[in-house]
Amino acid sequence: MNAEQMTTVLLHHGFIIFASLWLIPLLPFVGFLVNGVFGARLPKWLVTAVGLLAPLGSFVVVLIDAYAAWSGVTLPVAEELALNHRAIDWISVGSLHIDFTLVLDQLSLVMLLVVTGVGFLIHIYSVGYMHGDPGYARYFSYLNLFLFFMTTLVLAGNVLVMFVGWEGVGLASYLLIGFWFQKKTAADAGKKAFVVNRIGDFGFLIGIFLLLANFGTLTFSEISAKLTASPAAIDAGVLTAICLCLLFGATGKSAQLPLYIWLPDAMEGPTPVSALIHAATMVTAGVYMIARTHVLFDHAPKALALVGIVGAATALFAATIALVQNDIKRVLAYSTISQLGYMFLACGVAAYSAGIFHLVTHAFFKALLFLAAGSIIHAMGGEQDLRKMGGLRKRLPVTFWTMTIAVFTIAGCPLLAAFFSKDAILYAAFLHGASGRILWFIGLMTALLTSFYMFRLWYLAFLGELRSEQHPHHATPLSMLVPLVILALLSIGGGWIGIERISAYLSPSTGALPTSAESNPHLELNLSLLAVAFAVVGWFFADWLYRRRPARATQLASAVPAAYQLLANKYYVDEFYGAMFVKPLLATSKYVLGWVIDVAILGGIAWLLAGVASLAGMILQRWQSGNLRSYAAWLALGAAAVLLFVLLHGTGFTFATALRH
Repeated sequence: MNAEQMTTVLLHHGFIIFASLWLIPLLPFVGFLVNGVFGARLPKWLVTAVGLLAPLGSFVVVLIDAYAAWSGVTLPVAEELALNHRAIDWISVGSLHIDFTLVLDQLSLVMLLVVTGVGFLIHIYSVGYMHGDPGYARYFSYLNLFLFFMTTLVLAGNVLVMFVGWEGVGLASYLLIGFWFQKKTAADAGKKAFVVNRIGDFGFLIGIFLLLANFGTLTFSEISAKLTASPAAIDAGVLTAICLCLLFGATGKSAQLPLYIWLPDAMEGPTPVSALIHAATMVTAGVYMIARTHVLFDHAPKALALVGIVGAATALFAATIALVQNDIKRVLAYSTISQLGYMFLACGVAAYSAGIFHLVTHAFFKALLFLAAGSIIHAMGGEQDLRKMGGLRKRLPVTFWTMTIAVFTIAGCPLLAAFFSKDAILYAAFLHGASGRILWFIGLMTALLTSFYMFRLWYLAFLGELRSEQHPHHATPLSMLVPLVILALLSIGGGWIGIERISAYLSPSTGALPTSAESNPHLELNLSLLAVAFAVVGWFFADWLYRRRPARATQLASAVPAAYQLLANKYYVDEFYGAMFVKPLLATSKYVLGWVIDVAILGGIAWLLAGVASLAGMILQRWQSGNLRSYAAWLALGAAAVLLFVLLHGTGFTFATALRH
């Protein structure tokens, strides 16, 4: 048998897929260990090599698996993988048996291509961006750790393994957001992200307990099989409660209302970290989890409707805040929250494949936006205020053209990536009955606002005259420019795969797209043209206020100061949360826990024990005096006491008898 025949046999038996799955998370973990333990003592080139080869290895393995899957080899279904590809008997208590399993199906394969592919480009970009940072090795160690946990989350064959990856990306995000922990704002942002995500994760954990109590298993395939075989076996109220708990967890990880507040502050981390978190990894976890557990949501229509409502509300809410933000990274942060709202909206109308499609295209153009912003910040010596930029078009030509592509893409320009994915979501919402029409209209208004604030950013950063005394003086290294060009190409052509093709491919994992049975090409075209028209209106107003009549923007803000301040201060949500939750908890911790428990109870017990010990010490000190006459006296006293006890005991005398007489 020659090598080609052997390869064919291996592919058809799925051995390559089986053998390689564990390498996908394992390689980044090895990179984390090497740079984390030895990085400070290794030469910089070796730190870079380890930091890049780890994600590259994972990406190559995913490409091999994709080739095997798309070369006519049927992907093993989840049940087969869970049965044949278990690592260890992880938890076995009585009838409860949970394996640490990985699953490779259509959904996880698409996610892995995005996570490892875009993640690797961000690693390359980081080489130039973090070149002079003293924590260079620590940075790449954390970045590899992030990729390890995210790939574990995506490959998880059951809810508990997913929760391990879920918590892991929370830990890695805390380390990366607070990477420059010497800055108080960065340290606080890391803690805020960690705490807010723990609140959402508590809901996810309750959902896990409810799943285990009602299904007796946490394996996705077994849950799906039981629910499909007997839909009435689980009470509808219980299913709704489970889905609401899962949704609450998803709102924390994917920064949706009401737990979105950590993501804008996450801008305190290095810009490549922002690109990694916002584009390809952490914030997409909530969308992925809902798509993975779609069978549960399909049987809980009220919870599914709430997913759509949360997504639409978040999309519009975040877009309005982005209108007036002046920090270039915060504009993009609120843009991420808004775009994730589109993905939740898609899931809320059961168009899961449309949501995943937008997740994929969003990874391309949002990573490009953040990395281009990082190029601007790098050139401007750390400046992030849009009001101090301008005139960068000629000074940063590659950054200008690549970011221009990203801006036109997110605005919904025809034939660019987001045009296809966003329109697929809006079309699915429009066909989802009366409630869907409301969600569609909110999505349409969000598209207008998105176009406005992105072109506002574009005009303020690149056109006009430089408004700062700080002139761009840092040359952008090649390691930063190459990822920009690649992501620009993906932003152009990433949507050409088409919603029909990706929906058909994902249907075994996410179900059929609802619009497939009601396809109306004329209606779809008209809705697309309407969405483009709204985007053009947004561009028109941005052009009018920030290019043709730049003074009008300031005049408009002065004309409606209350509305402007409301948006500029982000609806005072952080202040509201601080007054309603943070300050009472701090007061409780300080006075109730601090004074009552710590000082009064624990301090009192400690004082009592110390007093007893001191008293015993004083007695023993007098007893063990070292004086022979004292020892003789104590000995005589003890002998007399023993003799008295013997005499009284022999006569039957007791104190109780004496008292009775």
